[in-house]
Amino acid sequence: MIRHSTKSVLTALFALAAVSATAQQAVVADKVVAVVGNSPILYSEVVDYTKTLAEEYRSQGYTSEREPMSEALENLMLQKLLYNQALIDSVEINQSVVPQYLEPMVQQLIDEAGSVKELEKQQGKPIFKIRDEVRSQIEEMLYANAMRSTIEDKIKITPGEVDKFFKRIHKDSLPLIPEQYTYAQIVLYPASTKEAKQRTRERLLELRERIIKGERFDVLARIYSVCPSARVGGEIGPSPKQQFLPSFADALGKLSVGQISNVVETEQGLHIIQLLEKTSGDMYRFRHILLRPSFTTDEIMATIQRADSISDAVRSGSMTFAEAAAKYSDDAYSRKNGGIVSNHDYMEAQGEIDPSKTTTKFLKEAILPDDYKALRGLGIGEISPAFQTEDLQGNVIVKTLQMVEIIPTHDADLTKDYLILQQAALAEKQDKEFEQWVNGKIDAMYVRIDPSFKKEDFENRRWFK
Repeated sequence: MIRHSTKSVLTALFALAAVSATAQQAVVADKVVAVVGNSPILYSEVVDYTKTLAEEYRSQGYTSEREPMSEALENLMLQKLLYNQALIDSVEINQSVVPQYLEPMVQQLIDEAGSVKELEKQQGKPIFKIRDEVRSQIEEMLYANAMRSTIEDKIKITPGEVDKFFKRIHKDSLPLIPEQYTYAQIVLYPASTKEAKQRTRERLLELRERIIKGERFDVLARIYSVCPSARVGGEIGPSPKQQFLPSFADALGKLSVGQISNVVETEQGLHIIQLLEKTSGDMYRFRHILLRPSFTTDEIMATIQRADSISDAVRSGSMTFAEAAAKYSDDAYSRKNGGIVSNHDYMEAQGEIDPSKTTTKFLKEAILPDDYKALRGLGIGEISPAFQTEDLQGNVIVKTLQMVEIIPTHDADLTKDYLILQQAALAEKQDKEFEQWVNGKIDAMYVRIDPSFKKEDFENRRWFK
């Protein structure tokens, strides 16, 4: 359905982790300890975020040497600065993801309090007010993320800069590049995919008929939809139509408020859509139910057997793995490259297609879990047994893999590891230019900090004007 996801540059814990903790606090005397632009920061927020940071560091085995409360406050101030600047610059966010965060977080608060009534008692406010506050904090995080992405996405790096970055590193301090893998794949969709799609289509038509006869769309979405939005009754929005895949966007644009679409097929599966509202600026709020084709055990086993027979033909010398991939694989991109796997599909899913970032060498952590499980223990040229897994859209597929190359752990080399070094050089440049940008905005934006916080405990002393 969605064309690509929002790039998150700041860690989500900035606001999201603080939301849950803050909302659980009993109503106590509180005070404003900092103001950035039009955004105040409460003492309770700093306390809660300090606990969040401590928990995060503990899980990573990391110990910060900074004063905890000051570190938490500075992080929160940075978020407020980015949020305020995002509003000034009219930066847009993907509103469709807000409900996907909102409902689970509100439900978590209710579960931790024991009931809605108890949560309202703790907070001294009704549940709708709590929900509105959580929504505001989620939106603030999204705006902050979008603002930083806007800044960093404009920063590029040249080959000359990468070369200078590498030459600055002392030979005795060259970073170690962990073991990497290059591998090839043959991907098969079950032969019965057409029949499975038809079964799924009929299920959706049945659900559509039930809704028309009076059953609630949101209730059925919670029960049947496989989209993350199922937890909020399938609701998305308000969002621009252009954000969605073409067939979905086309169907959405033809609906009247309250109307339910016929079955819509996208690469993510099959949908029915109900338009809830079309707002000014061509923004759409809607519900949808997403189902993906499902297969019987016999259908999956038949596909696995077919993949294994192809592998046997390769092992016998009847054809090479590359020839088999070109002839049989259902994966359009790797098929053209002899089955060699790259990060192309992942980048495309993120809306970040950049040929210069395409790679066929993967660290263990970057390999899909099912793929790594199949590759583990294979020698160069060896082929894995066929196995069932999913593509990036969640569709059932069968794969067989061949190990092409194992690159041992080694000192960084400018030629062999250019992309890794390029990303490191880019990250360094982004950090430097982002810091300069932040300094300029601190100087231009209203900032006030409670005197109980000391200048020397802050990483950036410019906050204290």
